[in-house]
Amino acid sequence: MGNAAATFDLRERANVRSIAAERTASIPWYVWCLAAATAADWFGGYWDISWHISIGRDTFWTPAHMMIYLAGVLAGVASGYAILSTSFGSSDEAKDTSISVWGFRGPLGCFMAAWGGFAMLTSAPFDNWWHNAYGLDVKIVSLPHSMLGLGELMIEFGAMLLVCAHLNRATGAYQRKLDWLLLAIGGIVVAGSATFILESTPMEFMHNPGFYRAVAIAFPIPLIAISAVSKSRWPATTMAAIYTALFLAGLWIFPMFPAAPKLGPVYQHITHMVPLWFPVLVIVPAFALDLLRASMGAKWGGWKSAVAAGCVFLAAFVAAQWPFGDFLISPAARNAIFGANYFTFFDPAVVLYNPYRFVLEPTSAALARGMALALVISIVFCSLGMALGNWMRTVRR
Repeated sequence: MGNAAATFDLRERANVRSIAAERTASIPWYVWCLAAATAADWFGGYWDISWHISIGRDTFWTPAHMMIYLAGVLAGVASGYAILSTSFGSSDEAKDTSISVWGFRGPLGCFMAAWGGFAMLTSAPFDNWWHNAYGLDVKIVSLPHSMLGLGELMIEFGAMLLVCAHLNRATGAYQRKLDWLLLAIGGIVVAGSATFILESTPMEFMHNPGFYRAVAIAFPIPLIAISAVSKSRWPATTMAAIYTALFLAGLWIFPMFPAAPKLGPVYQHITHMVPLWFPVLVIVPAFALDLLRASMGAKWGGWKSAVAAGCVFLAAFVAAQWPFGDFLISPAARNAIFGANYFTFFDPAVVLYNPYRFVLEPTSAALARGMALALVISIVFCSLGMALGNWMRTVRR
C-alpha cells in the first residue's frame, strides 16, 4: 500500500507540474515579433494608400513607407534570431523541430519570412526609381509593388507557418494562446487580401461580376486554410471580424488627421486624410463557412466539401453585398460612418462625373457568364484553401 501511495503521489505531482507548465508557457518573443511584422505591414500599406490619395507621393521617406519597411526589418530580426540560435545553439529540441537550408537550421516559417523581408527591402530602391521615372503611381498593382507584395505574402505565410508549427505541437493553455494569435494573424492576412484588391472593389463595381471574382480570389484561401488548423469553433468568422474592425477603424480614424495634396492636378478639395472604403461584407460568407464546416464534420476537406464551400461562399456573399451596394450608392451612406462621401484629390470634378452609379455589364447574358465564372473561381480557391489547410495541420517544424 505504501509503494502504491507513493507512486500515486508522484503521478499527481507530475500532473500538477504539467498543468503549471501549460499555464505559464509563454509564446517566444520572435513569434510575437513576426506577428508584429504582419501588423506593421498591413497598417503601413493602408496608411500608404491613404497618403497617395490624400497627399500624393511627395517623397519616398514618408512615415507610411517607413512603417511598411519596418515590417521587413522586424521579420528579418525575428527570423534571423530563430535561425541563428537554432543553428549555433545547443538546444536539441530546437534542432529537432527545425529544417535545414544551406547548412542553417530553423523553423520553416522563419526561412520563408526571412526571404520575404529581404524581398521587401530590396523592392524599396526599385519602387523609388519607378516613381522617379514614371511619376505619381496611383495604382496598387505596379511592378515594384508586386515585388513588395510578394515579400509581404512570404512574411505573412511565414508567420502563419511558424505559429502553426508551435500550435500543432502544443496542448492546453499554451495551445489556446497560440490559437488566438493564429486567428489574429489570419485576420490581418484577410485585411491585406482586401487591400490588394481595392482597385476591383469600389462601391460602383458591386453589381458587376468582376467585383465578385476578385473577392472569390482574395478571401477563401486564408479563411479556409487557417480554419483547418484553428481549434476555435468560429475561426473564419473571427478572422473576418478582425478584418472588418481594422477597416472600420481606418475609415473612422484617418479623417481626423489633416492633409492637403502636394501634387497636381488637384480636382477635389482635400483637408484631411482620405480613408479607404467601407469593408466588404465577407463576415457573412465567413459565418456560413463556419456553419458548413461544423455540419460536415469529418467530411470537411475533400473535393465535395470544396464544391459546397465555393457555392456557399459566393451565394452568401452575393446575398449580403448586392443589396448593400444599393445602400452605399444611396445618399444615406454619404457620411462619416459609411464613407461614401470621400473623394481622392485626383477624382474628376466635371459636371458629368457621377461616382454614385454602378458599372454594369452590357447584357444580362454577360452578367450571367461573369457570375458563373465567379462561382468556378470560388470553388477553385476554396479547394486551394482546403488543400493548404490540410497541409498546414501537418506542419511541426
